Amino acid sequence: MANEQNKDFNAMLRDNKDMPRIQRITDPASIRRYGGERMYFAPPLAYDAAMRRVPRGRLATVGAIRAWFARQAGADFTDPITAGIFVSIAAWASEQRAEDPTPYWRTLKANGELNPKYPGGVEAQRARLEAEGHTVLCRGRTNLRYYVQNYEAVLFDFAGE
Repeated sequence: MANEQNKDFNAMLRDNKDMPRIQRITDPASIRRYGGERMYFAPPLAYDAAMRRVPRGRLATVGAIRAWFARQAGADFTDPITAGIFVSIAAWASEQRAEDPTPYWRTLKANGELNPKYPGGVEAQRARLEAEGHTVLCRGRTNLRYYVQNYEAVLFDFAGE
């Protein structure tokens, strides 16, 4: 995102944009890629609420949140584009609030990767994760990416809590 200091992310978080809803897709390539035609759209506040459920010492991935939403809604999958956008909005909204933070740093991208679009980038997310006892590894030579080591072992189970 750009110009974060000039945006009201808490207002964006509360704008449900006619969600939740399920939309049928007809593109055969998308149906094959995502495993079905019923695509669920969750509102931004739903992502914020899911991210708040992840306790200290545990982690989540955006994909796990999406899968949980799809199961709850009876859909085949949750839209990945809005998911990425809404997770970032939840993170920035949390940073703008003086109280009631969302522990967004516990929500990772696929394969345990840190999210450079969070406030402060991967450096800030890394510091918060390491403060909670996680080990962050750097991979790559020129295009550096950061991952939580053994993140699978501490994934939060949204269905079973």
